[in-house]
Amino acid sequence: MTTSAAKWRSGLVYAGVVAVVAYCLAPFYWMLVSSLRRTSDIFDTSLLPSPLSFENYRAVFDPAQGFGRALLNSLIVAGTTTVLALALATFTAYAMARLEFRFKGLILTLIIATSMFPVVSIVVPLLKLFTDIGWINTYQSMIVPSMSFALPLAVWNLTTFFRQMPGELEHAAMVDGCTRGQAFRKVIVPLAAPGIFTTAIITFIAAWNEFLIALSMTNKPDMQTATVAISKFTGATTYETPFGSQMAAGVLVTVPLVVMVLLFQRRIVAGLTAGAAK
Repeated sequence: MTTSAAKWRSGLVYAGVVAVVAYCLAPFYWMLVSSLRRTSDIFDTSLLPSPLSFENYRAVFDPAQGFGRALLNSLIVAGTTTVLALALATFTAYAMARLEFRFKGLILTLIIATSMFPVVSIVVPLLKLFTDIGWINTYQSMIVPSMSFALPLAVWNLTTFFRQMPGELEHAAMVDGCTRGQAFRKVIVPLAAPGIFTTAIITFIAAWNEFLIALSMTNKPDMQTATVAISKFTGATTYETPFGSQMAAGVLVTVPLVVMVLLFQRRIVAGLTAGAAK
């Protein structure tokens, strides 16, 4: 391949990468720009806000909106879901990867299949159940249904990761006097940290963005999550849609996820590639 052809091919690759990145970031950029416009300029199509205004962010944190409480609720629900799902998935995935028993493949298939059911198909039965047991407007009414989707995903990811880890690791630890449980706790879990961390990030993002369950299980403003709170923002009049405030709230909900991914991107990449390297 000639030098010019190689440069042309490299240029096409970079152009493709830039196009994909621009396509993915364009909605977030427009949301950010729109959040910095004045209410009267919300339908302006310029690429930069002029003049720059923070009135939408002030409106978001108006005590009447209750958005600060909604952010806290989202953090509690997503954080608890992630911790519980990760704790259960780690043991389950290790058993699926290391133990030999009949129908193991079928069980793993059923586990991942449960996450494929649309949320709307289980909302009505769960709403009836939680109403009967008094769980409406509680954190558990949002955490337990979220677990039904977060847990299969975590089990699938961690099972694949544990399968790539050589079994000689436990055998060597047991030769040195460890029980299987001690070998798991002292050897396997530390080595599996990148995969566990990556699974935690994916699970947290999924739980943080959940909307339908939180909308269906809560009707009190002080229990709604951030995604539900944004959908219920009201404008100055009954028929006004507060696009600017919704854009600002969308930025505030998205920024923590972006910052988290940027801060821990090396661990995330390590978790995604460690299984193949071991």
